[in-house]
Amino acid sequence: MDATKLAKELFDLHDHPRLVAPFSSRFPGLTAETGYAAARQLHAHRLAQGWTLAGRKNGFTNRGIWARYGVNGPMWGAVYDRTLVFSLENKAVVSLAGLMQPRIEPEICFKLKSVPPRSRNLGEILENIEWIAHSIEIVQCHHPEWKMTLADCTADNALHGRLIVGTPVAVERIAGLAAALPFLKIDLLKNREKKDQGVGANVLDSPLLSLAFLVEILAAQKESPPLQAGEIVSTGTLTDAHPVRAGETWSTDLHGFALRGLTLKFE
Repeated sequence: MDATKLAKELFDLHDHPRLVAPFSSRFPGLTAETGYAAARQLHAHRLAQGWTLAGRKNGFTNRGIWARYGVNGPMWGAVYDRTLVFSLENKAVVSLAGLMQPRIEPEICFKLKSVPPRSRNLGEILENIEWIAHSIEIVQCHHPEWKMTLADCTADNALHGRLIVGTPVAVERIAGLAAALPFLKIDLLKNREKKDQGVGANVLDSPLLSLAFLVEILAAQKESPPLQAGEIVSTGTLTDAHPVRAGETWSTDLHGFALRGLTLKFE
């Protein structure tokens, strides 16, 4: 299939946001791999427009939501200077302008001090991380009712909309971090009403193993931008994804973990 034709549609779709029929219904032969090929062209287009790569986001690392969204595995996308928001004292006002059917996803993110090796040893992975932070990603979908395939998602930059990062904590300040992460508990609240809850183990058994997935898949994608020291990597949602609208306030509670919750007001 023609990844370039799909990429041109992606350029226009992000410049003029709207709902369209799933790419997979209109591009015969679309696979996750050809979706990534189209996404690489979208990435090059954005770099040419002055965007800067700031990190990566993993999606569908929570196996518990695969059946609901009709996917069968995780994926990754790019985070840019124009989509990255650093909170102030764990609070932020976030614009939803230009995002289609936005949903909220509470996550854990890392800043890399070096590129991790291909390994599933949590200690080895942790040695390459400068800091950890609670993050919230706002994802979007250009297909009606969030009906799509994994290939649709890889093409559309893994559905990335915004990434909001909480106060970072140096990893060496959290004793037993690798062992504690799978047991992290989080509540997601809308206007102070609890909407969902999750644990660290929902994310491929640990956010650190989600980072290991990213290292592995990028090693196999020689044409994709390689990971670099200094990148921020968000590891995927700890809960289901929930629709958000302008005027709402959402917050998280990490139940005494070393990271504080975030409060976001949407406009």
